[in-house]
Amino acid sequence: MKRLGLFDMLQLAAGFSMAGPMFFIGIEFLRTGRPSGVGFLVVGAFALYFPTYLVNRIGGPKTWIRRRLGRPDSNSDTADTSSTDTADPTSPTDGDETSLLDRLRR
Repeated sequence: MKRLGLFDMLQLAAGFSMAGPMFFIGIEFLRTGRPSGVGFLVVGAFALYFPTYLVNRIGGPKTWIRRRLGRPDSNSDTADTSSTDTADPTSPTDGDETSLLDRLRR
């Protein structure tokens, strides 16, 4: 079983800080008989899991450090280490502009 690290706890804290007030308002609305409380609960659930989704989508702290140091990904399928490519892995290959998400993934 994977233990929670410091970064995981920060993700949870960010999610709870955004979702906590929404859950509270949603429960209060449902308690007083207003059906719009369900909407607050749904938005609160989205806000709770969004920071974790975003970090998992972009990578994670180990991936960010690995990219900054220029080391190849440890789980890549390319086992050919004898190639002598001198191209910068962070530069776009086609000379095109990269999207914001691609820049965040580096």
